[in-house]
Amino acid sequence: MKAVRSILFVLGLLVLLVYRLRRHILASIMRLPPVMYRVRLEEGLRVPVGGGLALAADHYSPAAPGSYPTILIRSPYGRCKKAGAFGWLLNFAAFRFAERGYHVVIQDTRGRFESGGVFDPYFNERDDGLATLDWLAAQPWYNGVVGLWGSSYLGIAQWVIADAPPVRALVPSITGSQLQTIVYPDGALDLSLALRWLAIFRALDRGKNLLHGLRLLLSIERSINPAYASLPIIESDQAALGEAVPFFRKWLSHAGPDDRLWLDVHEKTRPESAAAPVHLIGGWYDFFLRTTLSDYAALQAAGRQPYLTIGPWHHFSEIISLYDLREGIRWFDAHLKGKPETIRSKPVRVYVMGANEWREMDIWPPLARQTPYYLHAGQHLNHELPAEHEAADHYCYNPADPTPMVGGAQFSPLAGPRDNRALEARPDVLIFSTAPLNEPVEIIGPVRLQLYAGSSLDCADFFGRLCDVYPDGRSMNICDGLFRIKPGRIKRQPDGSFCIEIDMWATAYRFKAGHRIRLQVSSGAHPRWSRNLGTGDCLNGTDMQAAAQTIYHDSRHPSALLLPVI
Repeated sequence: MKAVRSILFVLGLLVLLVYRLRRHILASIMRLPPVMYRVRLEEGLRVPVGGGLALAADHYSPAAPGSYPTILIRSPYGRCKKAGAFGWLLNFAAFRFAERGYHVVIQDTRGRFESGGVFDPYFNERDDGLATLDWLAAQPWYNGVVGLWGSSYLGIAQWVIADAPPVRALVPSITGSQLQTIVYPDGALDLSLALRWLAIFRALDRGKNLLHGLRLLLSIERSINPAYASLPIIESDQAALGEAVPFFRKWLSHAGPDDRLWLDVHEKTRPESAAAPVHLIGGWYDFFLRTTLSDYAALQAAGRQPYLTIGPWHHFSEIISLYDLREGIRWFDAHLKGKPETIRSKPVRVYVMGANEWREMDIWPPLARQTPYYLHAGQHLNHELPAEHEAADHYCYNPADPTPMVGGAQFSPLAGPRDNRALEARPDVLIFSTAPLNEPVEIIGPVRLQLYAGSSLDCADFFGRLCDVYPDGRSMNICDGLFRIKPGRIKRQPDGSFCIEIDMWATAYRFKAGHRIRLQVSSGAHPRWSRNLGTGDCLNGTDMQAAAQTIYHDSRHPSALLLPVI
C-alpha cells in the first residue's frame, strides 16, 4: 500500500510539473520562441466605428509592465472560444503572441457575433478597420506600432487597411486583396466557394460550443450538394439555406471585375499601397493562390520587397494554421521589435511537390525554360510539332450533366491532389499523355495552355488540367484553369476556331522518371467553376444548351501545354 501511495505521489508531482510547464512544452513542440510572459485577458470591449455602432473585441496582453507592439486580428468567424471552433483557434493564437510580448486585439467584424450592424462582407471592412486603428491609438497601453495577422477572410481584412500609417507589418495567409477575382475566377462564378461559405456562416451562427459547431460544419455537404444543381444560380442560396442572402444576391447582381461596385472599393485597397513589410503565405492547392501571387507581383512592381511562402496545402489543410502562427511571430519580431535575425535570408520559399523538398530563392517566378508539349491525335503529348492534317478530337459538353471538379484548388475538405481516373473515363474529358519519362522533369512557375478549339455555341468553357500519371496508373492533379468564351471577349478565327490561352495557375513539381505528364481538356469543373449553360445567361438563366466541342492539333492549330521547366 505504501508503494502505491508513493507511485501516486510521484505521478501527481509529474502531472503538476507538466501543467506548470505546459506553455513551455507547447512552445517546444510547435517550434516557437520561448515563452516570456503570462497573459492577461480583457473580454467584451466595445470599439465605436461610427453611426452609433460598436464592434466587440478582446484584448490579450503580457501580464507585466512594458511597451509592446499590437497585433490586430479582425474576424467574422468568432473571436473567442465560446464562438466555436474558429474562435478557439484565434484564442489559441492570441495567447501564443501575447506570451511573447505582444498586445493582441481580436475583433468580431460588423454584424458578426457580438458586434453591431449588418454583415456585408468586404464592403465595410476598410472603414471599420480604420476606426479600430483610431480606437487603438487612444488606449493607454498602445505604443504606436501595429501588425496585422490572419488567414482567408482575416487576410482580406488586413489588405483593406494595409496602407494605414500605424501598420508596420502584415502576414496575409491563404488570401488575396481583390475579392472579385476570388468570387469570379476566370470570369465564372466559384459556386462551391459561395454556397459553402454561406453554409459555414449558418453553422457558426447555430453552433453553441466547439463540438456542436463541428457537427454542424460536417453537415454542410448534405445541405449544399443539391443546391449545386439548382437553377437559376442567383437563387441557389435559397436552395442551399432555405432563404435569400442579401450579400450573395448583391455579388451575383454585380458580376465581373469591372463592375463599379468592386472598382470603388479596390481603388482604395491596392496591394502596392502597402508601405509595411508583407509576408504572403499560400498553398499550391488553395483557391486564393492566383490572387496571392498577383499581390506579390504588384508589391514587386511597386519596388517593395515582399516575402512569399507557398506550401503543398489547400484551404482546409490543418498544418497551415501552425505555419501561419510560427511565421507571424518571426515576421513581427523582425519588423515590430527590430530582430531581423528571426527571418530567413531568401525572400521566396516554395515547396516542390514530387521532390518533397523546400526551395528558397530570390524572386518569384524563378528563371525557367518555357517548354511546349504539343497535343496530338491518339492522346499523345510530346515536343514534336503536329502534322499538317492531324485529325481533331471531339466531345459533347452537356450542362445537364456537367463535368465535375475532382480535387484541385477548391473551397472544400476534398481539395488537393486526387486520383482522376474516374473523371478521365468520362466521354466529355480528353487526355493527352507523354511516354514514360526517361529522367525527371521539374517545373516551377506559371503553367499555360495554348488551345485551338471549336464550339457549336458562342458561349462555352474550356478547362485544362495538368496531372502526374504514376506507374500504377493513378492520375494525380497538379494545377488547372478555365477560360470562358463569350461574345465580346474573343473572336473566332477565319476558320471558325478560337485561339485561347488558359492560365492553369502556377506550381512547383517534379515528375519522376517512369511517370508520365498528362493534360486533361474538358469544358467544366463544376461547381468550382459554375457550369456554362450555353445560353449566355449563366447566373439568371434556367435554359440549357449542349455544346459540340472540337480540339484542334495540326500544323495550323498547334495546341500546346507550356511548362516552366527548370
